[in-house]
Amino acid sequence: MTRVVFLLVPQLHLLDLAGPAQVFSTANDLGHGYDVAYVGEQEDVPSAQGITLRAATDWPALAPDDLVVVPGWRSRLLRENGWVSRATLDRLVAHHAAGGTVASICAGADALGRAGLLDGRRCTTHHDVQDELARRYPKAQVVRDVLYVTDGRIITSAGIASGIDLALHLVAARHGAASAARVAREMVVFARRNGDDQQHSAMLRHRAHLSDAVHHAQDLIDSRYTSVLRLAELASSVGLSERSLTRHFTHATGLTPLRYQQELRVEHAEHLIAQGSTVESAARAVGFQDARMLRRLRGRAQSCPAPEREREPAGYR
Repeated sequence: MTRVVFLLVPQLHLLDLAGPAQVFSTANDLGHGYDVAYVGEQEDVPSAQGITLRAATDWPALAPDDLVVVPGWRSRLLRENGWVSRATLDRLVAHHAAGGTVASICAGADALGRAGLLDGRRCTTHHDVQDELARRYPKAQVVRDVLYVTDGRIITSAGIASGIDLALHLVAARHGAASAARVAREMVVFARRNGDDQQHSAMLRHRAHLSDAVHHAQDLIDSRYTSVLRLAELASSVGLSERSLTRHFTHATGLTPLRYQQELRVEHAEHLIAQGSTVESAARAVGFQDARMLRRLRGRAQSCPAPEREREPAGYR
């Protein structure tokens, strides 16, 4: 069980809190074991949207696997609102020093800055206060106009809806992209982007549809993308004929099942290559018999980055 503790600061934005909290709550409902808690320096915490929230004033015991999140607050300038005592800032520092992860949403990055957790690190915040964050914490490297930034165990996001992206990223990092895609699907959240990366995971990128049958087929491919999957087996698992599955899948995602599996394989192979693997070993690791197909697909992706929609042969291997 991973504990996620949200630090509630007066005048916090509800979506900065509710979005990530919903992600972890949904992940827990799906069996991933998250215990969500809310703490503050006062029991009654007024939100920027006029609703008063109730927080515990005693912090729970934290382990290295646990996460502390500081949602943002309404502030034309970072120095307005968002007051956090030195004792609370010291708790953030102590949790990080013990091996824990600390994250912020929007103006919550200011609390991390005051705690000294941004010194020498890449970080981000809402575009309205990026310049001020850079001025207040000159030792930090503020990355502008991105959804979120991960620097070790310090994670900062641009705020409001991007807190959902940050939380989905954390779920994906711990449980895999397929689990994050499932959480996003339960939340009826369409394709999410990954931080400062121009491309987002194929497991999330092609989920912007409402076809249950195709989602189930994608779940199976996601979990077995390195294996040989026959179209007949895939169609049977979702209760469709091979022809109907291919038609529905292509309509929903812009890809045939085969092309979707190939995209997953190439994406994972690219990650392995970036980590130092050879093309040959990466190809074998993701399910290709040799590197020739991987090289061909990588070349095709570079020359034609947009999803291709031409029909694949019916055989799915």
